[in-house]
Amino acid sequence: MEATAKVSSIFVYPVKSCRGISLSQAPLTPTGFRWDRNWLVVNYKGRAYTQRVEPKLALVQIELPDEAFSEGWEPTKNSFMKIKAPGMSVLKISLMTPSQVVEGVSVWEWSGSALDEGAEAAKWFSDYLGKPSQLVRFNAASETRLIDPNYAPGHRTMFSDLFPFMLISQGSLDALNQLLREPVPINRFRPNILVEGCEPFSEDLWTEIRIRKFTFEGVKLCSRCKIPTINQDTGIGGTEPNETLMKIRSDRVLRPDKKQQGKIYFGQNLVWKDNPSEGHGKIVKVGDPVFVHKKVSSVAEAAA
Repeated sequence: MEATAKVSSIFVYPVKSCRGISLSQAPLTPTGFRWDRNWLVVNYKGRAYTQRVEPKLALVQIELPDEAFSEGWEPTKNSFMKIKAPGMSVLKISLMTPSQVVEGVSVWEWSGSALDEGAEAAKWFSDYLGKPSQLVRFNAASETRLIDPNYAPGHRTMFSDLFPFMLISQGSLDALNQLLREPVPINRFRPNILVEGCEPFSEDLWTEIRIRKFTFEGVKLCSRCKIPTINQDTGIGGTEPNETLMKIRSDRVLRPDKKQQGKIYFGQNLVWKDNPSEGHGKIVKVGDPVFVHKKVSSVAEAAA
């Protein structure tokens, strides 16, 4: 079987809605790549802040030690995540699991307890955003956040919007950029996996793919909010690329016979199907070939 595409970039976003990290490899976990959306900035009511409401989060840069992305690595008391932003001192967060629990944290439809990263982190984000904030970490020991069972029953995620993985092809980005007056970079769309070598929007059709020995299911076209309109280098919003996407990628265009919700689609949400708890080598690398095992014949048939 011939590969349809290959992995050209891998991204994780340790703190939801803050800047991503581009990687050469990332360890797989059932809830997404390791460290992806493990942390969340919340308001005084425990509700998630995202760039939709706080676009300044786009300027918050996250650094993790390189070895954090090698398989089987465990943090020591000298392992830190560094958080930087314009005009702010560097905030260091221990990668060891914190002990304080905070109740009533919510992101979209889910609420539960989380781990509190403490007063220094709370002050840093409160000062940066200019309003009471707290940094919390997903409490994997006691909490489970299940995915919508209509799309992926039994699968779970941490603080990502809805699904553990999101894939986009370079072809799709290039096709969109040909229509835009000012091209946009991939960071507007916050994927985990960027692939190259396939036709534009072919990922819409993929319902089962293999990367290395791992099987991923394409479970739902990714419907986009306003975040792609926020310039990730400045934190300033505009109207593009969503205005153009509405013309070529809306449900009206792609799914004319289905119920219309005024949504636009760009990218494919994935879950990792095999999920073995044992065994080694659970890593995806840049350069890995992508094999398409199952697909639907038209975008109108894709789950959305």
